[in-house]
Amino acid sequence: MSDLEAFQSQTRAWLEANCPPEMRQPARDEEDACWGGRNFKFKNPAQKKWLEVMAEKGWTVPDWPKAYGGGGLSAEETKALRGEMAKLGCRSPLMSFGIWMLGPALLKFGSEEQKLHYLPQIARGEIRWCQGYSEPGSGSDLVSLQTFGEDKGDHWIVNGQKIWTSYADKADWIFCLVRTDKTNKYQGISFLLFDMTTPGVTTKPILLISGNSPFCETFFDNVKVPKHQIVGELNRGWDVAKYLLGHEREMISGGGLGEGLASLGAAFPDAAAHEPVLRAEMALFDVETIVFRAHSERFMDEWKTGRAHPAYSNLMKYVGTELNKKRHELVMAAGGSDALEWESERSKGGAKPRTWLRTKANSIEGGTSEVMLNVVSKRILDMPGA
Repeated sequence: MSDLEAFQSQTRAWLEANCPPEMRQPARDEEDACWGGRNFKFKNPAQKKWLEVMAEKGWTVPDWPKAYGGGGLSAEETKALRGEMAKLGCRSPLMSFGIWMLGPALLKFGSEEQKLHYLPQIARGEIRWCQGYSEPGSGSDLVSLQTFGEDKGDHWIVNGQKIWTSYADKADWIFCLVRTDKTNKYQGISFLLFDMTTPGVTTKPILLISGNSPFCETFFDNVKVPKHQIVGELNRGWDVAKYLLGHEREMISGGGLGEGLASLGAAFPDAAAHEPVLRAEMALFDVETIVFRAHSERFMDEWKTGRAHPAYSNLMKYVGTELNKKRHELVMAAGGSDALEWESERSKGGAKPRTWLRTKANSIEGGTSEVMLNVVSKRILDMPGA
């Protein structure tokens, strides 16, 4: 038995012994997801136990160094762990912008003090983060942002507004792009971290067509941010921001994989049996998902070893979000009139139509599909005039 095979066998046995049965069932709604943070309320004891045992082992972030709360696993071991979790149907123990976006940026640009302070708390689910990037009028042209940090010696005073701040009303801290030099568009932005309970920070939910509101407007009114809470160099926050955006697009593209849903045809056998056109569309979609999953694995291997094209995350984001939108359109088609129920108990509060409507934002958030295609045309395909 090879070392990797031995690791797989040991991992399988550990997961079988430690993953509660409730955490091996598909998530039914957003409350089934564990986001952690100061104010998070666990849905049941099993959800809490699963986070605790995985965090203790370092497997909420298995490929992070042990010194920062991770498992210290190799890329092959991390892939094997995730494969064994998928076989058992184990849910992710922790959903976290800190893991998906901020953590990789801190690992690359953060000081040693910042890594030791923030990363273990992220790994244990003790801080819930939100992202302060887009502003009214500064979405696709993000570098035109106007939120400004005035230098006050040992701190900045930040004033401005962010928009589409996902879960800002539930977050503990924010990683935020702030202009600290008005004379230089690209070399005048800094990457700051600060507590959402800091005086002067307020949020306002934005109501969406789904009836739910993951997005917020976020306002900064004379917010005091200590100087040591800058990541990277002063006025070089755009370097950090670009690196983080690659990980954000990787995260969003993951929606194309369907959160463990192996086959639409298998999930809706009645619709597939009685509607030949729909059955064909589902079969084609299932094939596209298999191709995307294989492509994602190759991309992740190349991304983590520095061999991926810098703009490839744009391509993955575009394909993944278009697949996710198509998935939920087919789910609605397969559900017929039942899928349109909006508030009934039977429909779990209209989970299917609300989720379907929510996916419409996938092709806007993290960079619009149009911008992603422009980047692919210009930087990957090298098309003239792109």
